[in-house]
Amino acid sequence: MSKYTVQQHSVETLLTWVKTGQVAIPEMQRPFVWDSTKVRDLLDSLYNGFPIGYLITWQSADVGLKDGSKSSFRQILIDGQQRITAMTAALVGQFVVDKRYKRKRIKIAFNPTTEQFATLTPVIDKDSAWISDVADFVNATSTFSATKAYMDANPEVDATHVEQALQRLSAVKQAQVGIITLAEDLDIETVTEIFIRINSKGVPLSSADFAMSKISSHGLLGSNLRKLIDYFCHLAVAPHVFSDIAANDTSFAASGYLPAISWLKNDNSDLYDPTYTDVIRVAGIKEFSRGKVAALVSVLSGRDFETRTFSEELAVESFDRLERVLLEIVNQYNFQQFTLTIKSAGFVAPRLISSKNALNFAYALYLKLRTEKNLNEGEIKYVVRRWFVMSLLTGRYTGSFETAFEADIRRINDVGALQVLRDIESSQLADTFWNVALPMEMESSSVRSPYFLAFLVAQIHGGSRGFLSKNVTVGSMIEEVGDIHHVVPKNYLIKQGLNDRSDYNQIANFALTETPINIAIKDKAPGDYMSQIDAQIADGVLRLGEITTDLELEANLRVNAIPASVRTATSESYHAFLKERRFLMAQVIKNYYLAL
Repeated sequence: MSKYTVQQHSVETLLTWVKTGQVAIPEMQRPFVWDSTKVRDLLDSLYNGFPIGYLITWQSADVGLKDGSKSSFRQILIDGQQRITAMTAALVGQFVVDKRYKRKRIKIAFNPTTEQFATLTPVIDKDSAWISDVADFVNATSTFSATKAYMDANPEVDATHVEQALQRLSAVKQAQVGIITLAEDLDIETVTEIFIRINSKGVPLSSADFAMSKISSHGLLGSNLRKLIDYFCHLAVAPHVFSDIAANDTSFAASGYLPAISWLKNDNSDLYDPTYTDVIRVAGIKEFSRGKVAALVSVLSGRDFETRTFSEELAVESFDRLERVLLEIVNQYNFQQFTLTIKSAGFVAPRLISSKNALNFAYALYLKLRTEKNLNEGEIKYVVRRWFVMSLLTGRYTGSFETAFEADIRRINDVGALQVLRDIESSQLADTFWNVALPMEMESSSVRSPYFLAFLVAQIHGGSRGFLSKNVTVGSMIEEVGDIHHVVPKNYLIKQGLNDRSDYNQIANFALTETPINIAIKDKAPGDYMSQIDAQIADGVLRLGEITTDLELEANLRVNAIPASVRTATSESYHAFLKERRFLMAQVIKNYYLAL
């Protein structure tokens, strides 16, 4: 059975489908990302008969909507949204939405003498040689009258040449565009594979893009849910656009969903700024126990996974559930309590979080546990904190993370989150992990290593002071200004012949410290700068930092996992020092995890 059909349709036919809603164009309600020069170039290609690439649509099922109407087998445009939007804007005169969610016109001018297209400017608008707005001309009641008006304004032009150019311009709407329509019964994996094979650049289409298009095609409810996701994600990053959304999308403002996200206009936290892909993943895990976005699209299409059949009732029910979970996701209390839970584990800045997937699963887990009410709030936060850190330390949601999502949520459904967490801890976080595996994993030179970040988080959680600092905490330096200092200084090692960056930039040679301390140490050997600390402890004269007692120094070295051998560390003993410190850092992380 053929998986698709290929047909040629005129631009005019295609634009009629868009205007009548036969083709769902969700991006028409989202910020238009093309600049006007790309719109100009697209018109130029149509005018000259150049191909503009195939558009790809996916036939949606005939699903009953809440208002009693049917979706009427609308085609979901899965590739070509920007081209369709550009044609609709330039040839029909339809407004687009800019990045501030304001409606605006994109006007493209045309010069019949030179046969050039250009973005309309005030100068061009005053020049009679140009037709200021192509849309006005091609949609004129009489192109003959429009042509005559141009001739009257420009009597010196070559009439024959101009008439031919304007006839070609008028014929742009008859230009043929190839449309590939994918069969309605294809699963999303097949649709994605088809897209990759026919796309000249070989760029895979995101499953989340399919999901967003699928959501948007489900009548007014779907359109509003799509906007709810988009606006929530946009406001999380740019709270100031709330007034623009409220003023410029009056239909959404009247839908009742805008108040659900209005709290974001006063929210300045950036610890968790989910994208629409993240929101879809959280919704799929929490509400549908589906780790794969493709499976969520199938559910929203009305697929019954047991009978492998289509059910209109299931599609309607799935959208009702989607609406419910999205309102849970964007709920102010839920979102802020979750981010507070993550912060309480020491993650005070987004750069400390090495896996967005781990954060997404943790939020889905938090919502699930709150809904089920099997645990109290304190127990929920305990499970979520430890699950999140566990997943970072074990790399649980790297690689085939969607499969891991699904396996974990199904196991949680069966025996409960607390039991699953205990099982994972006993099998993957036993003494061998802390004493052997983790120190080995820390043999890295990347400051983005999840293990170095986990060490910093452990310090923040414990309120640790920076290396050789008496008063300034690691947490305050992460939030404000601090230096990543080489415990055995880089320049010292280089002078001693250790020139390999992967050697002197080992994370076990890193510690967060105040900038003045880092500058004062410079390239001194550890024994030399530690002698300065000893001297100021003896006489009270500050030379390096503010530590003035043996107890303060001992405590500082302990929380920074600095072994006593730092006093005698040289280029010859450097690797032994790193091995010893990796073990101590792992123990700091272990104690932190057990204290969560």
